[in-house]
Amino acid sequence: MLRAAGADDGAAPLTAAKGDPARGRAIVASRQVGLCLLCHRGPFPEERFQGTLAPDLSGIGARLSKSQLRARIVDPARFNPETIMPAYFRTEGLTRVAPSFEGRPILSAGQIEDVVAFLATLK
Repeated sequence: MLRAAGADDGAAPLTAAKGDPARGRAIVASRQVGLCLLCHRGPFPEERFQGTLAPDLSGIGARLSKSQLRARIVDPARFNPETIMPAYFRTEGLTRVAPSFEGRPILSAGQIEDVVAFLATLK
């Protein structure tokens, strides 16, 4: 059951530092860090084998605000309890967590802000 996005679906920035879109793009495209392209596709012509399991990231910055993007990265199950997308920053109440990630987020607060800054550029 998907919830429609609304004004109350946002999350405040996780750091005082502004995210860097170039670093965010590198995280999204990385097959070792973000793994976003495992499920998503987007404007990454140099990347082969982009996913088709999740929404296309092209134009996501025109559809969602930075706070809405951040909320979906931090805890996607808040919007779709059946999602296969991992919670990139939430650490409590999770199941099927790799031992190396127990008690720690997949991405740091700064990395989340970098990804948000990049995704916001995809208009």
